[in-house]
Amino acid sequence: MKFAHLADCHIGSWRDPKLRDTSTQAFIKAVDKSIKENVDFILIAGDLFNTSFPRLDNLKTVVGKLKQLKDLDIPVYIVPGSHDYSPSGRTILDVLEEAGLFTNVFKGDVENGKLRLIFTVDKKTGAKITGILGKRGSLEKSYYEKLILDNLENESGYKIFLFHSGIDELKPKEMENIISQPLSLLPKGFDYYAGGHVHIVDDKQIEGYGRIVYPGPLFPNSFAELEKLERGGFYIFEDGNLSFEPIQIYNIEKLQFKCDHKTPEQVQEYILNYFKNKELNNTIVLIRLSGVLESGKPSDINFKEIFDALYNKSAYFVMKSSHAVSSKEFEEIKTDARNVDDIESFLIKEHLGQIKLENLTLEKEEELIKNLMRILSAEKQEGETVPDFEKRVKEDVGRILELEL
Repeated sequence: MKFAHLADCHIGSWRDPKLRDTSTQAFIKAVDKSIKENVDFILIAGDLFNTSFPRLDNLKTVVGKLKQLKDLDIPVYIVPGSHDYSPSGRTILDVLEEAGLFTNVFKGDVENGKLRLIFTVDKKTGAKITGILGKRGSLEKSYYEKLILDNLENESGYKIFLFHSGIDELKPKEMENIISQPLSLLPKGFDYYAGGHVHIVDDKQIEGYGRIVYPGPLFPNSFAELEKLERGGFYIFEDGNLSFEPIQIYNIEKLQFKCDHKTPEQVQEYILNYFKNKELNNTIVLIRLSGVLESGKPSDINFKEIFDALYNKSAYFVMKSSHAVSSKEFEEIKTDARNVDDIESFLIKEHLGQIKLENLTLEKEEELIKNLMRILSAEKQEGETVPDFEKRVKEDVGRILELEL
């Protein structure tokens, strides 16, 4: 028996024009590799798409590859993920299944308020496949809590369970705040548990359960994931052996730099020198900055010049994260104030006068700031349209600043 295990394809996840097709390219590569490896079937453990109704150009490409698999008699078994899922119950996955392009194995009946899953049997191998979809906020947990286990655990043969959830016992420390569920909610005795959702690459053999596998995303879906994973991939299982198949779309070059005791000019000089002799063709460049500048503001770092220099070296795409950089003037302020109003007043007073405003005393500046905060924290009123709400806020701000908006 030989099968591919994909998860978290997130087709259409990147919005930037230069990266918007990367997840689609990764899916094409994964399918092509699976065909070349002559797999018996493919598992997709949730989040094929990044939304329940994807863009038509992405949909067209995915349908084409699924049709290719169907013509080659390579079945695809899937459970919807938290991004595929729609509270309305209507998603593009229903249309694709109706067209015979894959089988959603989350199938069963409700008996006395309990969920009884049924197996989908792969005709070629006899593998028995079932699973549970993922919902936003991990609300699929209620399905597990109502799951009838006897028929699942007592079934003979090679069994595969698809799921799109985090497992408490398998979560890495950096994901401790992500909602997940205990391992005990999974049915025992399956040969292979095909997981998705948490974007980690992991393979664990757990007594009483079996092999629990997370392949991670087909392509990283954020700046932080690109830093950590650099590339995506999927697993191919063959006769008890599991191999990870990496998918390389772009090269990754990353720089993490602490700006403590540096001026904006020194930070810029360091970054340019770091990349001076590096080959950046077909490369995504990631720049993460942190620390407290000796002088000046983060905005004084000339990122335009840095980006222009990197693109002139044929970098494919450049991304930065500088939210952790601060100025000495705005370092942490400690206060013993115990309520929101006192804290706001304290912070306002600490920063009064740092921006020079003509004909404005410190008292008037404090009053102006408090009035602006009050106006900008206003909420849309019952029955008020968004344009009317925005107009009202602009007019109120205009009166405060004595401007005509």
